Amino acid sequence: MRIHVVADVHGNFEALARAGDGADQLMILGDLLDYVDYHDPSGGIMGAVFGADRISKFVAMRTVGAFADLHAYNLALWATVDNPAQTIIDIVSERYRRVIEVIPDNTLLTLGNVDVEQIWTDVAPPNLRFLDAEVKTVGGLRFGFVAGGSGRPGNQFRRATSPWQPFIRSADDYLESVTKVSRDGRIDVLCSHIPPNLLGMRYDTIPARLEMYGPGLLQAIDRDQPAMALSGHVHQPLMPRMRRGRTECINVGHFQRFGQPYVLDV
Repeated sequence: MRIHVVADVHGNFEALARAGDGADQLMILGDLLDYVDYHDPSGGIMGAVFGADRISKFVAMRTVGAFADLHAYNLALWATVDNPAQTIIDIVSERYRRVIEVIPDNTLLTLGNVDVEQIWTDVAPPNLRFLDAEVKTVGGLRFGFVAGGSGRPGNQFRRATSPWQPFIRSADDYLESVTKVSRDGRIDVLCSHIPPNLLGMRYDTIPARLEMYGPGLLQAIDRDQPAMALSGHVHQPLMPRMRRGRTECINVGHFQRFGQPYVLDV
């Protein structure tokens, strides 16, 4: 059985339409959307609403790490829109419908930190609901799915103050999903959008920083030793593949830029 796994689609729906070609099963590990396209400022949600010129300034702030200025600029942009929440619903719903049109009906899918949980739930048919704290058996292997991004353990969790409400959970909420999906210790493949807390897999070489990780993922790997742990999120990881005990931890690749699925033959 041939399984194709992708993550970080970020609006590349043309390549997504081909992602399942030749596969018996397509799996998507989140980030279907692109809030800001750092390669093309006219793309992404922000580019569609505000245009390339204003988003080029956004990209420049993010590139130099001016996060306080970036946050203020983001709020100022949305303040110019009459109904930001409805604007986001309309754009995201349309893009999610494009995803649904091009992927196989049996696709197994979870969401990432850039996705919008409620809008996908409203738009997607029952067979394409996102998976969280759930186990699916494919080709005789048990795949466990954990959705979304996470705040850091020990930090007070705050919802985003802008109209954009991505799927970032508290560390406790994320850990609860990990605990549920791994409670019987029989997961063969642990699937998440964000990686376990392995520095080589969290470090993105282009912005030169550590990205978020999934609380509890590394502990589940150490305890249960699944054959594989698949994730995305980090676009240019220092180490796209690491072994942790008996577990192969693998970043499945930046699908938006390269359009190639990770292939798993069972």
